Amino acid sequence: MTQPSLVPDSQHRGLVSLLPPRLRDFAMLARMDRPIGWWLLFWPCAWGVMLAGGEARWGLVAWMLAGSIAMRGAGCVYNDIVDADLDRRVARTALRPVASGRVSKTAAWVWLLVLCGVGLVVLLQLRWEAQLVALGSIALVAGYPFMKRITWWPQAWLGMVFTWGALVGWVEIRGDHLEALAALYAGSIAWCIGYDTIYALQDREDDALVGIRSSALRMGAHVRAGVGLFYAVALACWGLAFWAMRPDWVALVALLPMALHLSFQVMTLDPDDGDNALARFRSNRDAGLVLALACWVVGNAGVV
Repeated sequence: MTQPSLVPDSQHRGLVSLLPPRLRDFAMLARMDRPIGWWLLFWPCAWGVMLAGGEARWGLVAWMLAGSIAMRGAGCVYNDIVDADLDRRVARTALRPVASGRVSKTAAWVWLLVLCGVGLVVLLQLRWEAQLVALGSIALVAGYPFMKRITWWPQAWLGMVFTWGALVGWVEIRGDHLEALAALYAGSIAWCIGYDTIYALQDREDDALVGIRSSALRMGAHVRAGVGLFYAVALACWGLAFWAMRPDWVALVALLPMALHLSFQVMTLDPDDGDNALARFRSNRDAGLVLALACWVVGNAGVV
C-alpha cells in the first residue's frame, strides 16, 4: 500500500501523526495536517466581525473558527474527489488519499457529509440573514475545482470562495455600511489571488505538463510584479473600507503593519525557489492576524 504523502507544508509529525493509519488518511484528506488553509479561510470571517464593530463577540469568532476548520476540510475532500485523475499526474498531489486509492470515493463522500454536518451546527448559531449569506457560497464552492480547467485565473474564483466569510461575519453583526463591506471583500479577494499565486509557483512545471491553468503560469516572468499589484489593490480596497467606517486619516495608519508585511513578501519572493514561495505563502497566516487587529481598532474606535 502506498504510504501517505508528506508535502513541504505538512505538519504530519504533529497530532495527525498520532492517529492510526486509516484515520490518518481521512485527516490528511481534510488537510488537517496543514492548518494554514483553515487560518486563511477564518481570517476574513474575523475581519468582517471586527470591522463591523463586533468587539465583544468572541463566542461568534470561536464558532467561525470551528466552521472554517470543518468547511475547509469539506472543500478539500470535494476538491480531491473531483480532481483525483489530475492529482495522479502531479508529483506533489499524486499520493493524496483519493488519488492514490487509499480512500475510496464513496468513503470520501461520507467524510464530506460528516464535515458538512459540523458546518451545519455552526450555521445554526447565526441569525437567519447571515445563514442565507453563508449558503450563498455553495455554488461558488461547487464550481471551484473546475476553474483550473477553463480559466488561467482559478485564483480569482478561489478568492471569492475563500474570503466569503467576511460577508457572513459582517451580516451577523450589522446590515448597514455595505460600501465598507464591499471594499473589505474586494480587498480580501485580491489578497487571496496574491497569496495563492505564490502557492501555485510550486506546481508550475507539473501544471504546464498536465494542462492545469493558474495565475502563476499566466503571469510568467512577471509573477512578482503581479503579486505586488494584487497586494496593492488589496491594501487600497481595505483603506476604502476603513475610511468608510471612520473617515479619519488616523484610521489608515492601522493598515501600515499589513502594508509592510505584504511588501516584505513581494520583495523577498523568489519565484524559482519552492521553499521560498511556500514560506511567503504561509506567512499570510500572520498577515491575517495583523489585519484582524487593524479591523478591531478601526471597527471599535470610530464606527459612524
